Amino acid sequence: MNSLVMVLVVGLLAGWLAGKMQKGKGFGLAGDLVIGILGSVSGTWLFNQLGFAVYGFVGNLIAAVVGALVILFVLGAVAKR
Repeated sequence: MNSLVMVLVVGLLAGWLAGKMQKGKGFGLAGDLVIGILGSVSGTWLFNQLGFAVYGFVGNLIAAVVGALVILFVLGAVAKR
């Protein structure tokens, strides 16, 4: 149960931070949570592919924010077409 709560907290924070970093208004609570969780998965995978280990809350948050930024960048590029 604790790990599920941590995933949700990290996802929500990562989605919110990525939305602020992209100078957007965010996607609301649910949208930020989804972007953050998807960003966490993709960011952790990306970090592992690059040879970086992700440990602890801060490491997971950094990986999730990077992943969420990548997702937002791709969404923005696709939306402009």
